[in-house]
Amino acid sequence: MPKPVRAAVFPVAGRGTRFLPATKASPKEMLPVVDKPLIQYAVEEAVAAGATKLVFVTGSSKRAIEDHFDTDPELERALTASGRKDLLESIQRIVPPGVTCIYIRQGEPLGLGHAVLCARPVVGDEPFFVHLADDLIAGNPPCLAQMAEDYATHGNSIVAVEEVPRESTSSYGIVGLDDNGSRSQCISSIVEKPKPEDAPSTKAVVGRYLLVPAIFDKLATTGRGAGGEIQLTDAIADLLAEQAVHAYAFEGRRFDCGSKLGYLQATVAYGLEHEGVGDAFRAYLRELVQV
Repeated sequence: MPKPVRAAVFPVAGRGTRFLPATKASPKEMLPVVDKPLIQYAVEEAVAAGATKLVFVTGSSKRAIEDHFDTDPELERALTASGRKDLLESIQRIVPPGVTCIYIRQGEPLGLGHAVLCARPVVGDEPFFVHLADDLIAGNPPCLAQMAEDYATHGNSIVAVEEVPRESTSSYGIVGLDDNGSRSQCISSIVEKPKPEDAPSTKAVVGRYLLVPAIFDKLATTGRGAGGEIQLTDAIADLLAEQAVHAYAFEGRRFDCGSKLGYLQATVAYGLEHEGVGDAFRAYLRELVQV
């Protein structure tokens, strides 16, 4: 039996320039979708998949993330005094009991691969998730839980993939595989941001990974790739020479919240499903489209 996955790495050091000026002083991962920031959705997904060690790889101006997952006794006292038990419970369960938050500073912006490598001292010799909060995935069960279940059957690294238009391959890591239609398949190759004519398929890697600790040795020796950064995709390609890596076609809907359109789409979709405002929001949208 493979070791259970208990660690989740969240690379959150990026500047979020596509959302300036909103992200000038606040991390992009703190952008709210209805009433929770993106990073909280990410943590909830990881915890639902069994993670108890949450590793945030941060950069400058990211203190708000630490504050969000820390306790706030003054706020809790104020909510208690005002009788707002519902709001008090909502902030007290942000980090469930038995879950630990660890923060590591990425000194230089050297790419996703470097951010993952920064987590090595606390992840150690065990499998781990990598979750990119920009990619909000609505799935039941959540995407990482689906991947953890698949991992339990074979014990190999997994990357989440979805179909993209061929003209978009230069924006993603793209996997090559003998597509037999199953949800989990062995990868034959993986390339970072290939031109459409060079892409081995139209199966794109999105922001969910389940990696074995052997990836750390590959990251430590991976040179700079696309964009002058240490690419996680390149390290996975090196790992492929020694062991199987699976592509997992998750069940669910992905929202690219690193783009303004994707963020707006997520806000509408999650707003419509929200227990408190969903019905009123749906009625508002109906009125809006009739104008």
